[in-house]
Amino acid sequence: MERIYSVERNSEIELRLLIEAIYLKYSYDFRDYSGASIKRRVNHALSQFECATISALQEKVLHDPTAFMQLLQLLTIPVSEMFRDPSHFLAIRQEVVPLLKTYPSIKIWIAGCSTGEEVYSMAILLREEGLLDRTIIYATDINPRSLDKAKQGIFSMENVRAYTHNYQQAGGQRSFADYYTAAYGYAIFDKTLCENVTFADHSLATDSVFSETQLISCRNVLIYFNKKLQDRAFGLFRESLCHRGILVLGSKETPDFSAYGSQFEPLVKQERIYRKS
Repeated sequence: MERIYSVERNSEIELRLLIEAIYLKYSYDFRDYSGASIKRRVNHALSQFECATISALQEKVLHDPTAFMQLLQLLTIPVSEMFRDPSHFLAIRQEVVPLLKTYPSIKIWIAGCSTGEEVYSMAILLREEGLLDRTIIYATDINPRSLDKAKQGIFSMENVRAYTHNYQQAGGQRSFADYYTAAYGYAIFDKTLCENVTFADHSLATDSVFSETQLISCRNVLIYFNKKLQDRAFGLFRESLCHRGILVLGSKETPDFSAYGSQFEPLVKQERIYRKS
């Protein structure tokens, strides 16, 4: 029993050293990410890299930037789909769009945009509501490979079939096929959807606010943060939003128990859509 405890204790120490080493070497800050989430992903990385210990993994990524980029893909596993949770996008169309239409120009920040599915979903919705031409979208993520994929706008046709159903359930006004060209098993999305999109590297753990925005969407990102980092993120969102700006979160996320709980009020609570108080 004592030996098992010792092994677990060593593993915890190694994990902390790995995360600190990544921050010092590459400036990626995972120190305030959820411990359980990081531990699970690092343990998966051990098998992928064929390393017996976290210390061996640390040695590999410290001396090989290519290996670090491979580890980064495992630490920031992109899980996304277009019009994910269709009722959420329907609520944006019905409850948020009328508010956005009151602004002469619109800035939207999609934080943790992953491989771009939410960016294209938002762009399609805005185009159908006549708002895309006067909207600037900042799409940010800490994973450069995910950002590159998002810029390309190419998705598997196998996934697009599911996206089509989501789009229809979200109140889509056209045929979803109008927005892409199919070729060799892939869907290449209309480049004009992203004419006003700026894709950029940004970390909620270390970077600062964006210019004044009318809407921020950060869905299914905060669930991977501990409370300290969640509070930092909510502070960034509050500073970035204009007066009465809109904050959109994932289905399991809420500002209610954060240091900024009183700074946001529900607009459509069941869909995790809030307004800056």
